[in-house]
Formats: sequence, C-alpha cells, structure tokens
Amino acid sequence: MHISHLLWTLAQDAGTVVQNADPTADAPVEKPLTLEDQLQGVYVKIQDHGLELGLNVLAAIAIFIIGRMIVNGLVKFVGRRLEDRFDETLISFLSSIVKTLMMAIVIMASLERLGVNTTSFAAILAAAGLAVGLALQGSLGNLASGVMIILFSPFKVGDFVEAGGATGVVEDIQIFSTMMKTGDNCQIIVPNSQITSNTITNYSAKDTRRIDLVFGCGYDDDLKAVKAFLEELLQNDKRILQDPEPLVAVAELGDSSVNFAVRPWVDSADYWAVRFDINEAVKVGFDERGFNIPYPTQDLNVTNSNA
Repeated sequence: MHISHLLWTLAQDAGTVVQNADPTADAPVEKPLTLEDQLQGVYVKIQDHGLELGLNVLAAIAIFIIGRMIVNGLVKFVGRRLEDRFDETLISFLSSIVKTLMMAIVIMASLERLGVNTTSFAAILAAAGLAVGLALQGSLGNLASGVMIILFSPFKVGDFVEAGGATGVVEDIQIFSTMMKTGDNCQIIVPNSQITSNTITNYSAKDTRRIDLVFGCGYDDDLKAVKAFLEELLQNDKRILQDPEPLVAVAELGDSSVNFAVRPWVDSADYWAVRFDINEAVKVGFDERGFNIPYPTQDLNVTNSNA
C-alpha cells in the first residue's frame, strides 16, 4: 500500500462512522467520533500498515541520498574529462544544467516511491518550462550562441576581431554576451547571437599578416628608380619578413599617376606600427628624391563678360 493511499484511508477513518445510538431504532444514526476514537483509529491503521509505511519512507530517503551521490559523482567525472578540451565557463554552465535535470529525476523517483503521482507534476514543469522559454527567446538565443562561441572558439580573449558590427580586442567571453575594448579604450558589449549570425573576422588568428598599400608617382618620374626605392625601403626594415617575399609591382596606370602595389608581410603584432612607418618613410623619401605624388587639381577659368 502506497503512503498516499494509506493517508487517504486514515483520513476517512478519522471522520464519522455509523453507530446505533438506539438499538430499537429502525435505521442507524451517524455519530461523530471523539478525538480519542479518531486517534485510536489512526493507531490501529499504523499498526496494520506501519511496517510498509516505514519501508516506503526509508526507500524514498535512500533513493534520494544515493541518487544525489551518483549525480554529483557523474558531474565531477564528466567535468574532469572535459576540462582539457573545453573552456571552464562552458563546463561549469553545462554541469549545472545537467545536475539540475538529473536531480529533478531523482526527486521524482523518490516521490513516486512514496506513492505521489508525479505525472501531473511533470506536466506542470513542462508547461512552466515552455512559458519561460517563450518569454526568454532572445536570452536563450544569446545563451545558445555563447555556448557555440565557447565550444568552437572562433576567437579567444586577447584577439583583435571584427564581429557583430563591432571591432576591438576581446576582453571576456560570457554566456550571453562578449566584451570588447576599442582602440580608444571604450568597452563594447555585443550580444552573442549578433556575433554568430554575422561574419567574424579574427585579425589575430594567424601569426603573420600582409600589409596592402598603394603609392602613386607621376608619369614624368623614373619608374625604375621609384620601384628600387620602395624595394630598398622594405628590405631595410627588420620587422618586415623576407619569407614570404615582399611585393613591389606596378598595379595600375591611373588617370594622373602610376600606382605601385606595396605588400610586405609582418608579424601580426607589428602590423599597425609597420604600416604607419612605411607611409611616413615613403612621403619623406619621395620628397628627398624629387618624386612626385600626384593629387587632384582643378583649373578655374574666369571670363569677364563686360569686356
């Protein structure tokens, strides 16, 4: 006999019983039991089913304690297995979710042993979960995107990236959002769903980067002398890698200039410093050697209508 059924029987017996108040009467008369009679009835029932009741309670407690121990052991075991492969934040988050779900199963098993009907309880939990999910669609989308970012690692803390419409150095990757710092030391908080739904450019993913520059000289300048100067400029900078070999080539014969493509390779950490230095060195070198840097000009003709 389940405890719920036993309690229901005790409740019935603790109410009213049919007794013959008058033996000569044709019909029985209902008479409420006194408190002493009610307690006596409960005592009798416990005597009859006490052993079964005690065994069910002990079994429910044992299911809960042993189940909790098993859940904690499994969560710790899986966490140790994953700690070398995945981010600690993701492991902690997933472990808490798995532990909560498994403990819910253990509690329902304990209640089932006590005779509690858990079907309606599970239905209520499912309905509540659906309502919460619909109310938190945006947050759940950011949550799923955060798990994907941590799991697949398109970038890591310290990388310079362009993602979710923002550009900066990644400071922190959280479950719902990613923190970035711009070059002028401003913090940007980008929702993770906005990052995963757009293109991600990771400028720090590779050890080396190529600098793409274009410099123009005049048509009257010595083309070979300009090219030789640009090649010498790249060779003299120790930060510029020689493998792959830097490129200096005529890229275009423009409307007013001959344009050179200058493409040196550098370490990713030296990208901006080398780019700025090359621009300055080219301008100074062109001035010293008399090379022209064409720029747009406009002729203005004034006509005197009174003449």
